[in-house]
Amino acid sequence: MTLELATPDPLSAVRDRLWDAVTGRDEHLAAGLVFGALDDGVDPETVLLDLLAPLQAKVGTEWAANRLTVTQEHAASAITERVIAALAHHPAARVTPHRGRVTVACVDQEWHALPARLLAEVLVLRGWQVDFLGAQVPTPHLIAHLHAGGSEAVALSSSVPTRLPAAHAAITSCQAIGLPVIVGGAAFGPDGRNARLLGANAWAPDAREAARQLAAGIPAPDLAAGRQQIDDLPHLADQEYTFVVRGQQVLVKEVLAQLESRFPAMAAYTPQQREHTAEDLVHIVEFLAAALYCDDDELFASFITWTAGILAARRVPARSLRPALDVLAAELRDFPRSVRLLDAARRALDTVSPPTPPHPGTHPGKDPGAPA
Repeated sequence: MTLELATPDPLSAVRDRLWDAVTGRDEHLAAGLVFGALDDGVDPETVLLDLLAPLQAKVGTEWAANRLTVTQEHAASAITERVIAALAHHPAARVTPHRGRVTVACVDQEWHALPARLLAEVLVLRGWQVDFLGAQVPTPHLIAHLHAGGSEAVALSSSVPTRLPAAHAAITSCQAIGLPVIVGGAAFGPDGRNARLLGANAWAPDAREAARQLAAGIPAPDLAAGRQQIDDLPHLADQEYTFVVRGQQVLVKEVLAQLESRFPAMAAYTPQQREHTAEDLVHIVEFLAAALYCDDDELFASFITWTAGILAARRVPARSLRPALDVLAAELRDFPRSVRLLDAARRALDTVSPPTPPHPGTHPGKDPGAPA
C-alpha cells in the first residue's frame, strides 16, 4: 500500500494572519503578508486567486451570517482591493505583454468590481494588454471605448442578477461591432445558463478558465446574422417585464400600504425600520423583474430564500416575506408568468426553517448588494 503525501499549501501559514489583518483594518500588515508570499516564491496568480479571492468570498459569507457589519465588510473589501492594486506593481508581477488586447468591464449598474479586477490582473500576468474599465460601465461608453481601443475581445462581469438586462444590452452591442464577448460572475448562474440565454460567445466560471478560453481564441460573432435582443428572449413579447419595471414604484407603494394589516408586527416599526422595509420591497420587485426578463423561476426563488437566510441571521422572521409575496401575487394576478414566479418563490420560502424570534427593534432591512 502506497501512502500519498498531501501537497504542502504554500499559503496556509498566511491565510489566518491575512484574515486578521483585513478584518482588523490593518492595510499595511495585509500588504506585507501578500508581498512576503511573493518574495517567498509564490507566483502572483496563485496569490490573487487562491489567497485574495477566497479571502473576499469569506468576507461576503461572514457578512451574510451577520458576523461582520456592512461597514466592516466595506472596510475589508477596500483593503483587499488596495492590496491587489499594490500587488500589480510588485517586481514578481511584471510581465512583458506578448498577446493582444482585451477590454474587461463590469456591466452598467454593476458595482461589484473585484471579480473583473482579478480577471484583468490574471490576464496581464499571462501577457495580455488589458483595458480595465472598472465598475458600472454604461454600454454607450463601453462601445465608444471599443471603437477607439483596438480590443480583440470583451470580458464582461456581473455579480447581481438584476443587472442581467444591462448585461444583455452590452453583449449584443459589442457583438454588433464584431467583437466576441466572454462573460462571468454570479449573475450568469453557476452553470452559465444566463450567459447562454443572453447569447454570449463564451462563459467562464473563474478567471483561470476565462484566461484559458481567451488564449484558445473565441470566434468572432456573425455580423450577417443581425441578431437583436428580442431574438434571444421571445417571451418578452408578453410585456410582463416592461409592466413590472415601469410600475415598480406603484407596486412597492401598494405592497407597503397593505403590509401593516397582513403583518401586524409592522405596526410597531420605527420610521427607519419602515424605510428599510421599503428598500427591501424595491429589491424584491427588481429581482422579480430580472426573473421575468430571463423567464427563470429559480432566479427569483433563490433570491427569496437567500433573503430569508439573511433575515434569519439577523433574528428577523422569514415569515415577514410571505405577506409581501402574497400582495404582489394579488396585484399581478393578470400576469401569468409573474404569478408563476411568485408561486415558486412562496413554495421555496415554505421550505425555510423558522428562525429564532426577533430581538426588539429588528427589522427586515438588508443590503443584498453588500458582499460580492
